[in-house]
Amino acid sequence: MGKRYRKLYIVSAIVIFAALVVWDALQHRGPSGLDGGFEEIAFVRNGQNKGGIVRIYAFSVTDTAGADYLGCGELLPHNDYGSITKAFFFEAGKAMPHEIQLDPPHFDTLQFRPVAVYTKGEDGVGNVTRVGLSR
Repeated sequence: MGKRYRKLYIVSAIVIFAALVVWDALQHRGPSGLDGGFEEIAFVRNGQNKGGIVRIYAFSVTDTAGADYLGCGELLPHNDYGSITKAFFFEAGKAMPHEIQLDPPHFDTLQFRPVAVYTKGEDGVGNVTRVGLSR
């Protein structure tokens, strides 16, 4: 009788653990769950893995005044050893690039105006620069 209950306890623990893992995976917020209404519109990454990894993102933002730019940037992947992560934020409904390049300035700066830029450089510290709202 004791072995039967032991198996029941073990199976119950496994089921509870699996349910918690699934629940946690479903609760993981991405940029779209943050304040501001972020939507990724473009992404590019360098193809070689010798040296630092460069990732450049472009996001549209519905609420430019209340957006959590730093929170969005901190959710983006970043590696050590010379890696750079940049995210450009554009106001939804205005002109924005749907393709970006690895080489600066990454998009046509005469046609597209970001409202903020997030950068995380080799030091691993993320910073947001507000470019200015065009209202």
